[in-house]
Amino acid sequence: MTFLATARSILPAGPWTADDHITLGYDVRLIRRKRLDTDGGASIMVDLSETTSLTPGDALQLDDGRLIEIHAADEPVVVIRGNLPRLAWHIGNRHTPCQITADHLIIRRDHVIEAMLAQLGATTTLALLPFHPEGGAYGHGRTFGHEAGWHDH
Repeated sequence: MTFLATARSILPAGPWTADDHITLGYDVRLIRRKRLDTDGGASIMVDLSETTSLTPGDALQLDDGRLIEIHAADEPVVVIRGNLPRLAWHIGNRHTPCQITADHLIIRRDHVIEAMLAQLGATTTLALLPFHPEGGAYGHGRTFGHEAGWHDH
């Protein structure tokens, strides 16, 4: 592995050209400070000012100017079809991260939620796909449940 540099900032998806990319799962994309290896075999240090949820398509900007594009890794997920508004309400009521599309929902594998969805009449399909759930309504990036403190404001 070759050490490139340190990433201290993030560029939103745009017309730039990446020098390399890094494929990360949902949990790993929540980051502040960590050493990571790019898909091209380089080692980088991420040192952000605060914990950040990296969005696929954005880039880590290295101190030397290079750009490392973020890709979402394939993960074990459940593709959900059925009465989407009702199913989405029940998923959200359990504070489960959920990716929302026009004709289906996607959650990470969770046998308890999967059983609940079956009882609600959902059609579920196990898959291995990139997972990028909807962000929070009270800010950018991830939701953190009631513990985040949003209800105190």
